Amino acid sequence: MLSYTCLGTMMVAASASTLNQVFEIKNDAIMRRTSQRPLPSGRITVPHAVGWASSVGLAGTALLATQTNMLAAGLAASNLVLYSFVYTPLKQIHPVNTWVGAVVGAIPPLLGWAAASGDISLNSLILPAALYFWQIPHFMALAYMCREDYAAGGFKMYSLADPSGRKTAMVAMRNSIYLIPLGFLAYDWGVTSGWFCLESTALTLAISAAAFSFYRDRTKERARRMFHASLLYLPVFMAGLLIHRRTDNQHFLEVNAEGFMKSPSSVETSEMDDKNGNQKIKGRQGTRARPPVAYASIAPFPFLPAPSYDIV
Repeated sequence: MLSYTCLGTMMVAASASTLNQVFEIKNDAIMRRTSQRPLPSGRITVPHAVGWASSVGLAGTALLATQTNMLAAGLAASNLVLYSFVYTPLKQIHPVNTWVGAVVGAIPPLLGWAAASGDISLNSLILPAALYFWQIPHFMALAYMCREDYAAGGFKMYSLADPSGRKTAMVAMRNSIYLIPLGFLAYDWGVTSGWFCLESTALTLAISAAAFSFYRDRTKERARRMFHASLLYLPVFMAGLLIHRRTDNQHFLEVNAEGFMKSPSSVETSEMDDKNGNQKIKGRQGTRARPPVAYASIAPFPFLPAPSYDIV
């Protein structure tokens, strides 16, 4: 399932990225940063790109629908539409495109959770929240460094309406601070151990310090430092979630520890009278069934811990 999910997600992402470049071929040709992409450089024709995007997008969605579940496929298809047909044209209309793009970037990890569990729970929102808030300082730094390039390409970025860079830096710093509670929430909601709470806080304070440095001294050099700090933050945060995750087995044992202590076999036998009071029926109590998805959390390369279910 992990392989199918990664492959299907990659195919849908390739489709969205290709459509983005089809729609922005003229803009990309003007910008120095994107002028050597396959379409503006003439290495690939537009019909070729459209055919590729259509086929790989449909195939990726179908793969997720048949090999994982419809929820994951729906998230993938929705993200493809949101990225290609909402975020992409919005880049030339209004600076709010950055926040819409952050939603697009936050959905893929939610897709992975949905593929593993078939559900979306409160715990599943930790990583999407991290992706959402992380993208703001990451892109604000990039947009500040490439202001002239974005202006030449006709893109309406937040930094273009902020000559001093003060508002841009403030937005970056504010969203960096929003990342701080996520480590505690991951621990409090039973997703990770307490060590992740400490490590995540230290990591987030580091990127917040880089954002504050950019706020105090709004130069391209400070923006570049914040950009590099954001590149380091994400893989370290994700690795911490995996290393310190609490598996479904651990949560199951902790929640039911008291009940299991009552009997060495973790099974209690109860007797009850039938309706006529003439005979007694023995029953088994105290055994809880585990959902199949719980076993995914102990795989060598698992998704994030699956939500815990209490099924009697």
